[in-house]
Amino acid sequence: KTENALLAMFKSAYMFRPAAIQPMHGVVSKTKLYQTFYVLSRPLLPMLTAALPKFVTTTERIGRAMLSVARQGDAKRILETSDINRIGIEAAE
Repeated sequence: KTENALLAMFKSAYMFRPAAIQPMHGVVSKTKLYQTFYVLSRPLLPMLTAALPKFVTTTERIGRAMLSVARQGDAKRILETSDINRIGIEAAE
């Protein structure tokens, strides 16, 4: 409901829906449960990324994608992990 309301209110609103997020550059979650999950799953993330690349992104790609969408927009207004990765990688080039 919230996403639909925001999309209706703002023509330039974009919804980001990342699935698994790999923290980069020493990023630490303030939520203890999330941080514990990140610490425990760190050894598995490379395998998860290789097996399910459409569902894993990084804090770096999300940041690049958000900046790119704020500057240039995107054809899609609801951005799933694969869209976030596409935009984030394009923005890095």
